[in-house]
Amino acid sequence: MIFGFFRKLALSLHCFYAVMLIQTKALVLRTVTFADRKIIVDMFTHTHGRMSFIVVVPNSPRAKMKKQFFQPLTLLELSLDYRQHLSLQRIKEVRIAMPYTSLTSHPHKLSISLFVAEFLCHALKSEQQNELLFHYIIDSMLWLDNCPSGFANFHIVFMMRLSRFLGFYPNLDDYHAGSVFDLQAACFVGTLPAHRYFLSATDSAAMRVMMRMDFPTMHLFRMSHEERNRLVEAIITFYRLHLPDFPELRSLEVLKELYG
Repeated sequence: MIFGFFRKLALSLHCFYAVMLIQTKALVLRTVTFADRKIIVDMFTHTHGRMSFIVVVPNSPRAKMKKQFFQPLTLLELSLDYRQHLSLQRIKEVRIAMPYTSLTSHPHKLSISLFVAEFLCHALKSEQQNELLFHYIIDSMLWLDNCPSGFANFHIVFMMRLSRFLGFYPNLDDYHAGSVFDLQAACFVGTLPAHRYFLSATDSAAMRVMMRMDFPTMHLFRMSHEERNRLVEAIITFYRLHLPDFPELRSLEVLKELYG
């Protein structure tokens, strides 16, 4: 009996500490300094969804693990020894999968990307593996990186289309002229809701137009800076109503100044 007990214990420990070699693409969401030469990096991975890593960044310029790899929205190729029960994984090898050409240097694109990174960090807080969602995010960022102009509405279209993958994309069928968008019910209604979470008829019409557009056509719809900022705030409120513990976004004020 004692032998059987220890055998089961050994098997349990083996399962607990079992290591699986994984190679995956990953998008950096956030980097936090943990200690001297150590950082904690939150990423959204292709194979396992949201994951956190502890990374030692040597001071040597020849080191393979470089701090600049872990800037927000960088797309990486990772190799790691995955341990299922660890909250912080460790990276064996890393390289940039696809370097951006303008996203980190163009001032307007940089402001949008930093906002999107903070937004995603909270929107994907507990997101599991989702291949369609992963490709949507990557394709969107590459589109922004390659777009020469006409991307002022990018973050609005990106956030609204992202809600489709998270399960609360608005119902567009009930719209008619003069209706208002109920942020709580995620639909258009003909009478004012009993709560305060709804848009004016003008902003509701703008919301519907933006939801029907994609990145190549969104420049056709022109908004004033005030209208754009108001719509962004409405979308964030929409997410806050449908995702628990969705906080205020610090980068929103920077974005408002950009389009203010």
